[in-house]
Order: sequence, then structure tokens, then C-alpha cells
Amino acid sequence: MSKKRLYAVLALLTLVAGCSTKADAKADLSLDAALPTTVPDGTKIVVGDPATEVALKLSGQYGKVSKYVQFANLSGGPQTTEAFRAHALDLGSVAEIPPIHATWTGLHVKIVASKFRQDPLNHPIYELGIAPGVSVKTLADLRGKKIAFSPGQAQGALVLKVLKKAGLTKDDVKLIELPSTGDVYSNALAGKQVDVAPIGGVQIKRYLTKYGKDGGSTIEHGIRDDAGHLYVPTESLENPAKAAAIRAYVAAWGVAQDWIDKHPKEWIAGYYVKDQGLSPADGEWLVQNAGHADIPADWSDAIQRQQETIELLAKETKNPVIQAKDLYDLRFQTVAADAIKGAAK
Repeated sequence: MSKKRLYAVLALLTLVAGCSTKADAKADLSLDAALPTTVPDGTKIVVGDPATEVALKLSGQYGKVSKYVQFANLSGGPQTTEAFRAHALDLGSVAEIPPIHATWTGLHVKIVASKFRQDPLNHPIYELGIAPGVSVKTLADLRGKKIAFSPGQAQGALVLKVLKKAGLTKDDVKLIELPSTGDVYSNALAGKQVDVAPIGGVQIKRYLTKYGKDGGSTIEHGIRDDAGHLYVPTESLENPAKAAAIRAYVAAWGVAQDWIDKHPKEWIAGYYVKDQGLSPADGEWLVQNAGHADIPADWSDAIQRQQETIELLAKETKNPVIQAKDLYDLRFQTVAADAIKGAAK
């Protein structure tokens, strides 16, 4: 999304967010108080989670959230963070890094839902794309290479993790700072602007199809890269009406993820083909390579992995070490998993 369009969207969302209701005007809710379970009439939260919006519509669940949710066509860390700063968004769907980066930039946020991939090392989100004519067969071969790098995003963190696994440092390679949106990384590889770039999803298939004949390739990195989160600004959680709506949305989100797993044909046709404009073959490839969602009711392992990521990033970016447990709102720990169990009864 261009900056011009982003600012236009933020202006509209700010107007929507500014239309507060009586439910929004209640006293603050402490972050350690029990979550309200009833969403007051008139409550509205603005949610940037386009994929789940489609899943809710396809599964017939949209009417259950439309009373209190205003969806925004925003996703990804930079756009979500900008919307949080503008007080125009209450919840965003992102990968591992944005909640960390947001905290380092002075925003107070909390993770309220997490999902991963079952068998994540066999179903990674990213592979390392290798430019035509460049020889990289193992991680050790990354030494001296030009690598695409996007600070503050999942791809940037993955690059740092890969270097650590390979026994390399940033001084052993040349990091080329590029945004990781759209086809930027694939085009940078094809144009020899970089030697290596983490590419994910259908970009892997398209890159190999288009440039494999010229020597373009990919290699697996062997690192977990499967974290996905819903996170919110704490100011939204301090509003009792919005906190109740966020809790209800997290429950609906969990059921929607489960529906996606159980209805792959409908998901391919309704989301990948109709909404995203991909071919049925691309959609099939994405579903097969994603595996199934894992939505844990215990975040202990997730918090531990997040802490390891924080410590690595802090060292490499000269930011302070923060505590991963402070990023998670444990009041939400079982909400999505419980909702899935309840829907199955």
C-alpha cells in the first residue's frame, strides 16, 4: 500500500474511530482486571485482519461480529503500527516482529491471540530465494552475499536468525535494506540487486516458475518462522466495551481459523481465487504448503521463543531487551482455543 493511500485510509479510520459511543465512554479497565464478556450495544472496534474477514463471510459467521467490528483493509506491521499511532485501529493481524518493534518505538501493545503451524519446519512460511547465477547451497554459503533486509518485519528477523544459525554476523554479509512488500524481493533477486532474499507464500512458486530456468533457486533455512499474532494497543484494552469486543473477536477468529483448515476447497475458491486473484493451482499450492493451524491454549513455549527473538534483535539493533511475557495479555490465552472446542460441540 502506498503512503498516499495509507494516509487516506488512516484519515477515514480516524473519523470512524472518533465517532465514539456511550459504550466507549465508560471508565478505564485495568489491564489485570477480568475481561468483560458482554459487548455493550453500540460498541465498535476497528480491525485490520482482511483474511479473517473473508473467512467469517465464507463460513457464515460474519453476522456474529459485524455488530461490533468495522473491518479495515490494513495488514502488516508498518501499516498497523501507523494506524495504532493515529488511534484509528483497535486490532491488527501480524507476524512475530511488529509487537516487538512497536514497543521499541514507544507504543504500548499487547498480543491477544497467537497461531502457529503444525509441523512448522516442514511447513515454513519463507524460503531463501537465491538469484540466478549465485551459488548458495547451504547457509554457510551466505558469507559475502548481498541479502535483502527489512528491519521491523518478520523477514528481517529471519535473516538475523539465519545468520546466527550459520555462525555468521552482519559483518560477514552485505545487508541491503528493502521493503518486503509485494514482488519487491523477487524482482530484486531477478535483477541481481541482491543475491539472497527471504520469499514466502506464492512468491516461492512464482519465483521458481519464472526464474528457475535461468538458475534461480531456493533453499530451506530450517528455522521456525510460523508465528502469527493478533495484537492491540493497550488503550483499547483499557476501554471495557472495546475489551469485551476484542475478546469476542478473538473467539470468532479462532473458529474462523479452524474453519479454514476444515474447508480447503471453499477457502481456495473464496479467498485465494476470488479475493486475492490467484489461480486455483496457486491456491492449492499454498494450502498444501501451509499445513494446519496450531492455536495453543498455553503460550509458554511461544513466549520463550519470542524472548529468544527479542534478545537476538536487541543485540543486533542496539535496542533494550524487553520481556516477552509483558507483550502477551494472558487473559486471552485460552479464548480462541476454547471457542474452537465450543464450536465443535
